[in-house]
Amino acid sequence: MAEVWIMGEMIVEIMREKEDVSLDVEGTFRGPYPSGAPTIFIDTVARLGHSAGIIGGVGNDDFGKNLLDRMQKDGVNISQVIKSDEKSTGVAFVTYFSDGSRKFIFHMGNTPAVEAKMPAEDIFDGIKYFHIMGCSLMASKAFAKEIVKTMKLAIRRGAKISFDPNIRKELLQDDSVNQVVAEVVKHTNIFMPGVEELLSITGKKDVKEAILQCFENEKLEILTLKNGSQGCTVYTRGETLQVGVYPIIQKDATGAGDSFDGAFISGLLEGKSLLDTTKMAAAAGALNAAEFGPMEGKINQETIQRIINENA
Repeated sequence: MAEVWIMGEMIVEIMREKEDVSLDVEGTFRGPYPSGAPTIFIDTVARLGHSAGIIGGVGNDDFGKNLLDRMQKDGVNISQVIKSDEKSTGVAFVTYFSDGSRKFIFHMGNTPAVEAKMPAEDIFDGIKYFHIMGCSLMASKAFAKEIVKTMKLAIRRGAKISFDPNIRKELLQDDSVNQVVAEVVKHTNIFMPGVEELLSITGKKDVKEAILQCFENEKLEILTLKNGSQGCTVYTRGETLQVGVYPIIQKDATGAGDSFDGAFISGLLEGKSLLDTTKMAAAAGALNAAEFGPMEGKINQETIQRIINENA
């Protein structure tokens, strides 16, 4: 059915047109844009030429159409997406500040975005990777349990697990999510945190100690530590490498990390070296950030290779 699957929220994003306009004051917005970290990830995989599918939910409304039309256009398998006549598609409102920070208001709790269930086992025929976003685990306790069940099904079908903690403070309900995150980490083969997320999850204050603790998990193969404008450092048990960011005129950083993840998994699928895989991921993240909208970057194999060659 697909080499790469993800299960998570499918939402549209409504964005402030300018920086430093708080969400509690009158002002203009742009959108809707197809969004949701899982959606951005899987769309990147599909645009890079790999079979990719999403398990999620939308309303039978224009926002849902916005999402599904984009997924279909880019080649994502949407056969496992719920279309609800009773509930509306999830929405996120976001504003940006000149210091680089963002603030979100999510409307997901009573929407189809968090109501998808574990699919039939044969849906995962041919699966190679099942990706999990931490924000999906935080969206709903019931949904988090369903994602963990689906993860274990994917493992039984031969999938490797990739995990980006992608913590959204606006979605945190209570500390119970920590148990779910710990369960996912235990099964993770490709771990893709930011620095703060790594330290938070491991409970360490030192990055080196945190990395050593992560590799006590025998299942872990690769740890990709993302550090914003500093680029990323990739660790395996026998190799460490660093890749910086590619120079672009940034228009919107939302979704850049999700596209990074999608391109990284695509590079692994293509059998690229760890260095070339990481360059591919960094290029996808840069292309995403160069366009306004969470998944509007001009990402494909040709544009990625061009930005790599131009900065060789």
